[in-house]
Amino acid sequence: MSSELLVCELARRGKLLVGDPYFEGGVPVVLDRKGAGEASVGDLVVVRPGRGRARIEHVLGPAARIEPVLEGLLWHEGVRRPHPPLPAPPPDGEPDRVDLRGLYAFTIDPEEAKDFDDALSFQPEEGGGARAWVHIADVSAYVPVGSPLDHDAAERALSVYVPGRVEPMLPVKLSDDLCSLRPHQDRRCVTVEIPFDAGLEPGQPTFYRSLIRSRERLTYGHVQAILAGEERAVDELDGALRLAREIASALRDRRFARGALRVEGREVAFAFDGEGGVERAWIETEPLAHMLVEELMIAANEAVAELLAGRKRDVLYRVHEQPDPQSVDLLLAKLADLEVPTPPAPEQPSAAEAARLAARVSEAVMRYIGRAGRGEEAFPGLVLRALKQARYDPVNLGHSGLASRAYCHFTSPIRRYPDLVVHRALLRELGVLDVEPPDDLPELGDWASLRERAAAEVEYRADELCLAWLLERRLFEEGWEATFDGEIIGAIASGIFVRFDGVFEGYLPARRLPGDYFELNPFGTALVGRRSGESYRLGDPIRLSVAELKRWEGKVELALAKA
Repeated sequence: MSSELLVCELARRGKLLVGDPYFEGGVPVVLDRKGAGEASVGDLVVVRPGRGRARIEHVLGPAARIEPVLEGLLWHEGVRRPHPPLPAPPPDGEPDRVDLRGLYAFTIDPEEAKDFDDALSFQPEEGGGARAWVHIADVSAYVPVGSPLDHDAAERALSVYVPGRVEPMLPVKLSDDLCSLRPHQDRRCVTVEIPFDAGLEPGQPTFYRSLIRSRERLTYGHVQAILAGEERAVDELDGALRLAREIASALRDRRFARGALRVEGREVAFAFDGEGGVERAWIETEPLAHMLVEELMIAANEAVAELLAGRKRDVLYRVHEQPDPQSVDLLLAKLADLEVPTPPAPEQPSAAEAARLAARVSEAVMRYIGRAGRGEEAFPGLVLRALKQARYDPVNLGHSGLASRAYCHFTSPIRRYPDLVVHRALLRELGVLDVEPPDDLPELGDWASLRERAAAEVEYRADELCLAWLLERRLFEEGWEATFDGEIIGAIASGIFVRFDGVFEGYLPARRLPGDYFELNPFGTALVGRRSGESYRLGDPIRLSVAELKRWEGKVELALAKA
């Protein structure tokens, strides 16, 4: 939270109007009635403490509604702040920009997306080959190097998303309009054009600035339905999507064949009821549509990184270093303790061997989950925690998780500053942008990596708040004695973590486990009874109820369901 601002819930203490700090403990602050305007008791407000009474800066709305709470979280975390003014727009008629407005292009994004960084085009080639175009918003045309807007974007490093709202890296006029690849609007892009032969082996890519006009704004669900034959599409779109699926499938098969990890993250999505509550939550599951977009974005990122790395250019790479062999050894030991079959491991493996082994382990774990029906939530997390975190670095160290020799983030310059750095480096290489590379790339990479982790914490906390809101609603409807099926996903000395009913997560303290004194086993994979030997292991099913729910913190304490 900014040291100058505080998010509070309005209350009365006698004749005084006070603000109770909402997201953290603290002494209530006495508020100046001047400037309170339409604010009412129970509203969330942003206040500025001073020597006298604190002053209300913003009224967010009733604390009983989830939307003001999420807005308050952005203020609390210090990410809400004004943007600098926009610079002059780029000139029309740029001679080096290729006019692709006649090419059929479309975007694929989540239902709630507002900023569209990327669009795709596909065409079959004579002789059985194909051609793909990945069009990425040309943010560099609107954000001059060294401008106040550029410095602000670098400071922010990325956009921060919480359900239903965003604090954009760039002003809304750019992020939601001029740089966003809206349908039926001319938009400046940087395009990666990739030819594929008859075997769908990618050929030499080409790069250039372009002008496109997207024909369709598609969602993942819409694309999934079209590919599954559940919805009809115009012939041009239907043919493009089916060709895209073939290309993406071939790219994915090659990626896994070269040793990429098979473990993927899960994203929860929310729907609101329009009355201040959370109506439902679900895990995004459109595998074909997600795969299609993901593989083309990876291909574009790799193509740009390989060009820049091959010419030893200064840029920020997205690096994922090879895992420590000791971490992979410990992973194997944990999986063995959980009775999950794993591939044989060489003695004292090198870092490169450990990376290849981790990829084989990820494949074995996913295969086991599909066959045994246990550990779907817990075991992929074990694999991910054994690996190093991806980060930004000016030195090309490769991307172990993707098995890429060179990788960068190029495809989301609206919401990530490292992508803008990469765009400028590529355009400088193409001879259409005459700017020097940043002289502080190492510091810039460290800062972007740090801000990425901070943003992830904000987004995770926002999800926790929404889930707590939804769970409270469920308990009011079904009764607080309701029971749920879950899976143990983590264990520490004081208790276990459980994911239940598909989306919720809570903590079950060891003190609530009856009949014995439970201790963490040496591998950290289970709590085991000292006398009985009874265990609560990662991946085990468990039936439970909610013992305590702190909605304002997003925290859930669990108990075993009564027999």
